[in-house]
Amino acid sequence: MPGPMTPRQWGLLLALSLVWGASFFFAAVALTGFPPFTIVLARVAIAAAALALACRLLGMELPRGRAQWLACAGMGLLNNAVPFALIIMGQRYIPSGLAAVVNAATPVFAVLCAHWLTTDEKLTPNRLGGALTGLVGVAILAGPAAFTAGHGAELLGIVLSLGACLSYGLSGVWARRVKRAGLAPLPAATGQCAASTLIMLPLVLLFDQPWTLAAPPQAAVIALVGFGLFSTALAYWMFYTLIARAGATNAMLVTLLVPVTALLLGTQLLDETLAARHFAGMAVIALGLLVIDGRALAWLRAR
Repeated sequence: MPGPMTPRQWGLLLALSLVWGASFFFAAVALTGFPPFTIVLARVAIAAAALALACRLLGMELPRGRAQWLACAGMGLLNNAVPFALIIMGQRYIPSGLAAVVNAATPVFAVLCAHWLTTDEKLTPNRLGGALTGLVGVAILAGPAAFTAGHGAELLGIVLSLGACLSYGLSGVWARRVKRAGLAPLPAATGQCAASTLIMLPLVLLFDQPWTLAAPPQAAVIALVGFGLFSTALAYWMFYTLIARAGATNAMLVTLLVPVTALLLGTQLLDETLAARHFAGMAVIALGLLVIDGRALAWLRAR
């Protein structure tokens, strides 16, 4: 079991939750001036350029060869292009805070995908109990009102966000190829952002046709740059640094904090409000994540 984190590692975890929580705020502002596919393209293209520059400054090689680029292409599709697009489209129907709350269910989908698609990461009692608890939390999020007349838009937003969670879960399985290809974290992040840029470019040209769009407001442009530099490039660097220093299990605790920062930004800067069931659903999802993690139960048994 991972050991306790140092104050510096906790500070890095909180900072990461802020930059990732801000991604939902950046998305909401960017949507005032850009269509979804264009936002995703700009986000990954800016991040790819920044990460490539970081690799060059650090003397790290970019991905090379078919195996490495195939690994990056899969991650670019499953971990960037598909979930980023689904979350952005979902935020047209639900507040940024609720999108972040739904996104907190990602580890639930991750353990289910690993169980179905791998031979060595089957569900343990902790993981099964946590996954079922998390799914109950998702059901509470949607609520019976989401299926009644007048609430279809919110249900659609939640379903799109859950689709992003599923894509993230599948990317966790595909990430094994990245390890087998011998890619270090920073070059891998650079490669997947570059690959997702190539994936999104034809979609933008076909559907968004940016040359026909009206001039966007300045706030939307600033949000787009912040999206790419802070909530993608910087966030990747912080996340991989945290994994190296505190372990992957400790790093995943950020999933519990991102909705909090996203909710605070949404309520304070975007005047968003959430229903009581949204907070109840978040609490149940958080409980499910703690059960999956297993350390809380181990601590209780030790007492």
